[in-house]
Amino acid sequence: MSKQKLEHKKLKLSPFEIILEPVLTEKAILMNKGNLKKYVFKVHKDASKGDIKDAVEQVFNVKVHKVNTINIPQRTKYFRYRHKYNRNSYKKAIVTLKEGYSIDIIDKSVEKEK
Repeated sequence: MSKQKLEHKKLKLSPFEIILEPVLTEKAILMNKGNLKKYVFKVHKDASKGDIKDAVEQVFNVKVHKVNTINIPQRTKYFRYRHKYNRNSYKKAIVTLKEGYSIDIIDKSVEKEK
């Protein structure tokens, strides 16, 4: 194999276009409480794990240990039994940080809820 095939293609997007928003569910907040700091983000559909890692490191000034991604499919929801609509599909990334690093945005939003 040539070296060109082994290199993954980088997206030509800024880090702020790759990371769309943090996911603040109860499960995502509980993942943040342990020794390994795990944060959940909605990300661009075409972003690879390497793109997500670089974007998180640039935006939040942290070191990323591991990135897991999940494609969430489109779902059909019903409103008042008759009206049907579709929730959009999206890509979710679970980012694990190295020890000693944390992201303050999620901590501040949890304090506002209390």
